[in-house]
Amino acid sequence: MTIRILLLALLTLLYAAPVQAHPHVWVTMKSELVYAEDGTVTGVRHHWAFDDMFSAFATQGLESKEKGKFTREELSELAKVNVESLKEYGYFTYAIADGKKAPLTDPQPDYWLDYNDSVLTLNFTLPFKTPVKAKELTIDIYDPTIFVDFSFDKKSPVQLVGAPQCKLDVQLPREMTFAEGKALAQIPADQSNTTMAWGAQFANKILVKCP
Repeated sequence: MTIRILLLALLTLLYAAPVQAHPHVWVTMKSELVYAEDGTVTGVRHHWAFDDMFSAFATQGLESKEKGKFTREELSELAKVNVESLKEYGYFTYAIADGKKAPLTDPQPDYWLDYNDSVLTLNFTLPFKTPVKAKELTIDIYDPTIFVDFSFDKKSPVQLVGAPQCKLDVQLPREMTFAEGKALAQIPADQSNTTMAWGAQFANKILVKCP
C-alpha cells in the first residue's frame, strides 16, 4: 500500500474521533548531501522517521520472526512500495542550483526501512540527474498538499558528506497563520489539499554556499 492509501485506511478506522485538519502523516527528517571528490554534489540522502500511529498501522499484519520487531528483509516489500509511491510526488524533494532547477532521479536501489522503538524509518538516496557544482544550492523538502508534515531532527538535521569548505544552513518553515489553519482544517480528512498550493511556503530548506 502507498503512504496515502495507508493513511486513508487508517482515517476510516479513526472516524469515532474525527481528524479536523491536515496534515495526517508526520515525518522527522535527517538528511545528507553527498559530495564526490571533485566537489560536485551527487545526491541527497534521506532518513525519514514516521510518526508512531503511521508506523503501527503500516506494520499491522506483517509477519516477523520476533514479535514487535522487524528485520530489514521483512520490511523490504513495504520499503519498495513506499519508495515507488513517492515517485508520483517527486519524493517531496526539490533542488535549485545557482538559481536553476537541478533535477533528481529515482532512488538508488539500496533503500531500506528500519523499525526501532516502534518507529519506521525510510532510508533512501536521490541522485542528481547530473552531478551539481554550484556556489549556492537550495534543497526544499515539502508536500505541496500538506498531507505530510515534514520537520528536521532537532539534534542532527543535515550533514555534508565529503564536501569542500562550504557553509551549511537550515531554514525552518514559517508558522501558519490562524486564517490559513482554519481554511486547511475545513478540508475533509479523506481529501488532499489540492486547491491551496501552500506547501512550498512551508518548506524545510537546506542552504549550502560554496566558494
